[in-house]
Amino acid sequence: MKEGLRHLAQTLQLYLRVEIQDAFQLVPAIDIFQIFAKVTCNCFTISNGEMQDVGVGLYPSMSLLNHSCDPNCVIVFEGRQLLLRSLREIQIGEELTISYIESLMPSSERRKHLKRQYCFECNCRLCQTQEKDVDMLAGEEQAWKEIKDAVTKVGDPRSQEEWEQVLTMCQTLLNNNADRLPDTNIYLLKMLDCAMDACINLRRWKEALLYGNRTLKPYRLYYSSFHPLRAVQMMRVGKLQHTQDMFPQALKTLKQAYNIMKVTHGADHSLVQDLMKLKEQCEAGM
Repeated sequence: MKEGLRHLAQTLQLYLRVEIQDAFQLVPAIDIFQIFAKVTCNCFTISNGEMQDVGVGLYPSMSLLNHSCDPNCVIVFEGRQLLLRSLREIQIGEELTISYIESLMPSSERRKHLKRQYCFECNCRLCQTQEKDVDMLAGEEQAWKEIKDAVTKVGDPRSQEEWEQVLTMCQTLLNNNADRLPDTNIYLLKMLDCAMDACINLRRWKEALLYGNRTLKPYRLYYSSFHPLRAVQMMRVGKLQHTQDMFPQALKTLKQAYNIMKVTHGADHSLVQDLMKLKEQCEAGM
């Protein structure tokens, strides 16, 4: 998100430099910083089918949607096209809501994040009840704080050497805290995801599958029955099962992912089409 906003700021700077040679030509009422603040507050992070950030964009009508940490809708993208998808049955007259932020945070952090970036106090059901906070922060506090700090510092590895370093760090911390933190602890979960990504980038499929399997239960706990992040994670695990010729297991996992994605993405989405092809390959391999 921060990288996307940096590019947006640079684009705005270049545009103003070309279009307005003399700053005194600006109408006094126009406050460039105010405009930029409105843009950054109302823009959407554009993601690919696998929910990985690739840019930012403005979609004025969608900016009218309010936030909930337990939303009834989700936004997915097909290229630059924004799709608003319902996560559950919506009653007549019920407000459509989305989550402005990553929901995998305890309620205090979510509220702090929303207050800082969007200038409002969240009073949704999840923030009021704090019902998932106990699971999110389960285990020894000193252990999860250490892992939280480590995950924050991972950055954006590019080279094989950098991914090797990330994997070594993940393995060390996961092994050291095996008896101190359950997989449902959100910071341990993020480290499992990080270790899985490192293994995939290093083409260590078997190890990646071990980490991926451990994430499925926490994902089921924290994301609703129909949520794109849960479906994408299941698809990733299904792909890894396929690489290990575990065709029956892969087919079962991919079917579960499809049942979610046909709701969250729609049957015509390119990612769903890729999933269908992978299912066919599993069926052919059995």
